[in-house]
Amino acid sequence: MSKRTDELSAAFRSLFKTEEAGIWSAPGRTEIGGNHTDHQHGKVLAGSVDADMLAAAALNGSDLVRIQSEGYPMMELRLDKLEPVESEKGTTAALVRGMCAQCAGRGFPIGGFDACVCSDVPQGSGLSSSAAFEVLIGAVLNSLFCGDSLNATDLAIMGQKAENVFFGKPCGLMDQMASAWGGIIAIDFENPAAPVVTPVHFDFASAKHSLCMIDVKSDHASLTGEYAAIPAELGAVSAVFGKKVLREVPEEEFYARLPEVREKAGDRALLRAVHIYNDNRRVDAMTAALSQGDFDRFLALVRESGRSSWLYLQNVVVCGSAVNQAAGVALALCERLLGGRGAFRIHGGGFGGTVQAFVPDELLDAFRAGVEAVFGAGSCHVMQIRPVGFCRVK
Repeated sequence: MSKRTDELSAAFRSLFKTEEAGIWSAPGRTEIGGNHTDHQHGKVLAGSVDADMLAAAALNGSDLVRIQSEGYPMMELRLDKLEPVESEKGTTAALVRGMCAQCAGRGFPIGGFDACVCSDVPQGSGLSSSAAFEVLIGAVLNSLFCGDSLNATDLAIMGQKAENVFFGKPCGLMDQMASAWGGIIAIDFENPAAPVVTPVHFDFASAKHSLCMIDVKSDHASLTGEYAAIPAELGAVSAVFGKKVLREVPEEEFYARLPEVREKAGDRALLRAVHIYNDNRRVDAMTAALSQGDFDRFLALVRESGRSSWLYLQNVVVCGSAVNQAAGVALALCERLLGGRGAFRIHGGGFGGTVQAFVPDELLDAFRAGVEAVFGAGSCHVMQIRPVGFCRVK
């Protein structure tokens, strides 16, 4: 961290010709339990990881935001317009505008600032670099303009809105919450305006297992429609009962009216709902298992969740794709390499994303070698849980 902050400070001074800059950090995140449950106001178990984004930033006394992200062109944004811009959707500028707009909407006097950003969150790793970036910009704004009065949940909610409304990508709130809070947290989204967060204290290292994230090297930039179809179909199920999200539909009533659900929402939507009900229960069971130190039970629940995601949620393979089924190949490879030990599952949004595995330490070297023989060097990222979320480093 010291080396990275020194290099980032030097880059900031060289680019913006000023000495005064603070440094902020926001981590990537991993979903541990609750696959696609957040947008249904369900339950999630998540954690921040030891890969983060850093920003060196300072006020510039204007209405211009300038951000230089490592490896990308300079982004410049004037603050005279704080509404969504259609032509800007899908860009970094949209996320920055969205975060600034929400600070202004909360009554804070937003102004211009300069920033340099670097990241060691691996691209395509499924660790949600977009959420880390949103939380990072929120952390900078919080210190520069808001008197550090915004808390982790505030920044997470702001980040989700920036991504949904300004960037144009539908997502739940889990990614931003995990990055902002840090550590392992159980989140209940029954009231998404005020999620209930419960820290879960467990040391994965003590269980002699490593957390691995496998980048299956599939481009998922064009799969927004596949991701969006999941909440849309679940919304169709909820609409059968006159509700907006599945959390509002009693499970007993859902099963009592299966023929009607099939007719009005379709079979895939029905199966996806089955997964949501079951994974919400699994989150409670996972949280209890970790809190009680029952790691074997936790691993069994991870395996169950992974099976449910593939069988019912159906977010492993893009519908109709016969040639590219990289995530499915990764899951089959994990099953062979682990030989019944540890656990593995599709991670996050799924489809072209990543696979998560909990690997016994004595198998780690062989596991990583086996994965990288198929998916290439650097495709297996060994992570640790980071105990803190967004923070000012100096």
